[in-house]
Amino acid sequence: MTSPIAALDGPLWPYLALLLFAALPTEIWRWLAVLFARGLDPDSPLLDWVRAVATALLAGIVAKLIVAPPGVLAQAPLLVRIAALAASVAVMALGRRQMMLAVLAGEAVLIGGVWLTGAG
Repeated sequence: MTSPIAALDGPLWPYLALLLFAALPTEIWRWLAVLFARGLDPDSPLLDWVRAVATALLAGIVAKLIVAPPGVLAQAPLLVRIAALAASVAVMALGRRQMMLAVLAGEAVLIGGVWLTGAG
């Protein structure tokens, strides 16, 4: 007798696993957030605190990626990583907060800096 899990072992199993173990758990929290956020005042002190915590967490992650990067990013010199961050911040400040342009600018500086220094 074949177990039900063994029947799933085929070419579509990775997609099913991605759906079950990545997409669904994330979507559940998003829908719950939408339901609970309906009655919240956007200017409430609670949401100000949530924004502050989210900003601090993001700043911490960016700082860790700059100072102690994991994997291949560690091959890029520190000055190149700092220049990529500066380029992203400059584009955000000058480009009406266009996130995609800021990401592309930072990536271009990072790739170009690694290429110019021969670190990669």
